[in-house]
Amino acid sequence: MHPLTHALLTPVPGIARQIHSFHFGPQGGRKVYIQASLHADELPGMLVAWHLKQRLAELERQGRLQGEVILVPIANPVGLEQVLLDAPLGRFELQSGENFNRHFVDLSDSIGDQIEARLNQEPAHNVALIRESLRNALEAHAAHTPLQSLRLTLQRLACDADLILDLHCDYEAVEHLYTTPEAWPRVEPLARYLGAQASLLATDSGGQSFDECFTLVWWQLQQRFAKRFPIPLGSFSVTVELRGQGDVSHELASGDCQAILDYLTHQGVIEGEVPPLPELPHPATPLAAVEPVAAPLGGLLVFHAQPGQYLKAGELIAEIIDPLSDQVTPLRNSQAGLMYARTARRMATAGMVVAHVAGEQVCRSGYLLAP
Repeated sequence: MHPLTHALLTPVPGIARQIHSFHFGPQGGRKVYIQASLHADELPGMLVAWHLKQRLAELERQGRLQGEVILVPIANPVGLEQVLLDAPLGRFELQSGENFNRHFVDLSDSIGDQIEARLNQEPAHNVALIRESLRNALEAHAAHTPLQSLRLTLQRLACDADLILDLHCDYEAVEHLYTTPEAWPRVEPLARYLGAQASLLATDSGGQSFDECFTLVWWQLQQRFAKRFPIPLGSFSVTVELRGQGDVSHELASGDCQAILDYLTHQGVIEGEVPPLPELPHPATPLAAVEPVAAPLGGLLVFHAQPGQYLKAGELIAEIIDPLSDQVTPLRNSQAGLMYARTARRMATAGMVVAHVAGEQVCRSGYLLAP
């Protein structure tokens, strides 16, 4: 294990912030990047990363790692220290109000311009050229705020990885993941090992999130040069949602750790017998088919449906109760699907999204992410 420390830009003198990365296995071949808690109040992934750290160190001692694995257990020290009146506020940076997992640097156009004259008919050459250009462009990119410094540091660590896993969680949820339709054939085994109840696919969901800032570069270059040069999918990313914020336990974390290691064995990154693939709980569906169920008015929120429950169209998900007027407003889904996540709050405000149902029929377009 080779630990590295990466200094971040700080807002004022007298403060030090750092990203710590742990590097396992031989360099120069395949590369896997895994980070946890980019939304700093989402802690299940941090415990999974701790379990992975112990297991990867042992696998390295045994000589079973066939590629480099980079692990960042705390991807957001800035958000981790944001505790206001005993409430952790790790999703948005307080200085800018921006979501920590949005607005990563988009380099697709500039990279395309730089490499166009150097591309050829050899896919391996083109992959190496694009990775080199990504590394150089990110190293040359300047950060002017602490938030930009955080994002840029994480991008530099992951930009040339074959596989990128970003470990998150929802408020109250079953295990699910996000990736692209192009990457799904390679991601499906991970969904099986994890037992992901929902697998949600979108090429560009909007917002330039961490996972998509890598896959979009390759996809956009493929679209730009498709008729002239062969460009494989040189990097694929997955956002793994490890259930809900309260699901922090050694039992769950060790199981998720083993699932990730099984997947890395399946991918040839770990030497060993490949575990048999479990059944996929539910087929992958478009992210654009997810129905956000919103409260039309405020009131006490009482759920009738549980995360992981498959709902027919029109089923009762929750009630909103006004204890002053005694008005009871039912909330129902418009199409059948799996309710994979719901809010942890029990007082709804008007317009608040209280649950997400993964349907099969596309019902949204444009920006597909939560705030």
